[in-house]
Amino acid sequence: MPEKAQDNQQQLHRLTAAIDSGAMARVRTMLNGLHPAEIAHLLESLPGKERLLVWELVDSDYEGDVLSHVNDEARSGLLQRMPVQQLIAATESMDADDMADILQNLPRTVIREVLQSMGEQDRQRLETMMSYPDGSAGGLMSTDTITVRPDVTLDVVLRYLRMRGELPQATDRLIVVNHDDIYLGVLSLADLLTHSPHLMVGDVMTKDVDSILPDAAIASVAALFEHRDLISAPVIDGSGKLLGRITIDDVVDVIREEGEHSLLGLSGLDEEADMFAPVGVSVQRRGVWLGINLVTALLASWVIGQFEATIEKVVALAVLMPIVASMGGIAGTQTLVLMIRGIAVGQIGMANASKIVRNELAVGAVNGLLWALVVAVVTGLWFQDIYISIIIAVAIGMNLIVAAFAGAIIPLLLRKIGADPALGGGVMLTTVTDVVGFMIFLGLATLVLL
Repeated sequence: MPEKAQDNQQQLHRLTAAIDSGAMARVRTMLNGLHPAEIAHLLESLPGKERLLVWELVDSDYEGDVLSHVNDEARSGLLQRMPVQQLIAATESMDADDMADILQNLPRTVIREVLQSMGEQDRQRLETMMSYPDGSAGGLMSTDTITVRPDVTLDVVLRYLRMRGELPQATDRLIVVNHDDIYLGVLSLADLLTHSPHLMVGDVMTKDVDSILPDAAIASVAALFEHRDLISAPVIDGSGKLLGRITIDDVVDVIREEGEHSLLGLSGLDEEADMFAPVGVSVQRRGVWLGINLVTALLASWVIGQFEATIEKVVALAVLMPIVASMGGIAGTQTLVLMIRGIAVGQIGMANASKIVRNELAVGAVNGLLWALVVAVVTGLWFQDIYISIIIAVAIGMNLIVAAFAGAIIPLLLRKIGADPALGGGVMLTTVTDVVGFMIFLGLATLVLL
């Protein structure tokens, strides 16, 4: 188990032990000695009643930071029980981008009161960020930036920074703009500190740094940060005017969420879902996918039913059927996961789709031949029937090829029609491998053995 996971479990154990013993003073002391992200993790790990009890013990100075770290569903439950004045106080210490994420999930009356409590400049910045949709660079950016002009000296910039007394989080460079806030380039802190203070900003700044448009997808933003090893990047509108910046801490959150989405989406789950959501909510959420899976299972059962007479006469077929479905399912899932990951990180698109499909077909064919031989030998020794051995070998070989093709083509088709490959791919793949596998296996058995 990773060390961080062990630390989290130990913290959770100490916290629950203190709660069970009624030592609320010890719980308060323990909580407020942790980082806000660790407090958020503990809150997500507690059931509803205990979560609310612990939340009441969190220091008010930490509430905003904690809210920015908990997942959407857990945060919604906490926000619903916070008085408006407490919520306003919590948002005062939050970064504008985190505040925008939180406010979008609140009633309009509460949003209005929070905005009215802010200064004019902060309110305008927040409203600008909230105007961009989730999943866009504009919704991810922060307006907390430091800008400088190209026609001032580095000495002036240094004196300005000393006067400010602090820098926004993840500031590795200052953004250079003209008097109309048109983006010109960046001035890294390293250049600011290592060059002569008498030089002009325009002589030292870097002009070829990529900027990001506000409607860019956050997946492309994450890819840009990954490929260019960025810590921050400016966001500009179509006319080149500076809107804000995106920082690496926000991008890390995006990458983590994308990874969780790809994993959980295969089961029809949401990465922001609360583990301790009410039973009714969880039943409703999961019931949809269980219903879809039932339909696909009934289809597979119907196919089996068409060969009922064959199975009654050759009982060994019923014993071997799960092997055909299982091998096809595993092989297809391997390809499916690779494809979903490749699409998510931009490595797979229509330009190379045909090549990757051909490659996966080749892998499926080789695996099909190899494991068909293995299963044929095992089946022959088990049932002492050469015909059954040949039938299952052919069925597994063909099903692994079909599984590889389906695992590669299904995500591409879903992406082409605008659907999420991570959500629908698993169910569709299972249907294909089960139905095709059973049809081939039982169909061959009917032709050969009857």
